[in-house]
Amino acid sequence: MLTLLEIITTAIWLMLPAYIPNICAALVGRGITIDFGKMFRDGRRILGDGKTYRGFILGVLSGIVVGLAQNFAAPHIGYPDFATSALICLPLGAMTGDVVKSFFKRRFGLKQGVPLRLVDQLDLVLGAWALTYAFSHEWFITNFTLQVMIVVIVITPILHKTVNVIGYKLGKKDVPW
Repeated sequence: MLTLLEIITTAIWLMLPAYIPNICAALVGRGITIDFGKMFRDGRRILGDGKTYRGFILGVLSGIVVGLAQNFAAPHIGYPDFATSALICLPLGAMTGDVVKSFFKRRFGLKQGVPLRLVDQLDLVLGAWALTYAFSHEWFITNFTLQVMIVVIVITPILHKTVNVIGYKLGKKDVPW
C-alpha cells in the first residue's frame, strides 16, 4: 500500500506531461489565434486571443518531451513509464480541454482572463484523462488508480493557482488566476 506522499508524487509524475503544456503555452504562445479572430454565431469570439497555434503546438510538444525524459528516468527512480499513446494523449488532451473550456467560456459571455473556478483548473485534467482513456486505456487504468485520481483533482487547483501567480509576477499573465 502506498503512503500519501507516494500517491501525491505518483499523481504529479503521471500528470506532468499534461501540466507542462499549459505552462509552456502561457510562456511562448503568441501569434496566430486558433479562431483566426473570428466570431461565433452569438457574436462573440470563438476562442479569444489567448488560444494560439504556437502555444497549442509548443505546449503539446513540451508535454511530449517531458514525458520522454520521464521515460528515460523512470527505470532509475521507480516511477511508471508512459506508453507512447499516453505520451501523446496526455498533453494533447490537456491542451484540447483548455480550448474546449475557452469555447464554452466565450458562449457564457466570459471574456479572456475572467475566472471560472474549478473549470479553469480541471479542464486540462478532464481533457488529458478523456483522450488517454480513449487511446491508451490499459495504461490509464493501470496507472490512474482511484487514489491517484482523487489526489490529482485535489492538488491540480492548488498547483494551477501557484503557477498562475508566479506567471503573473513574471509578467507572463495579465491576471494571477
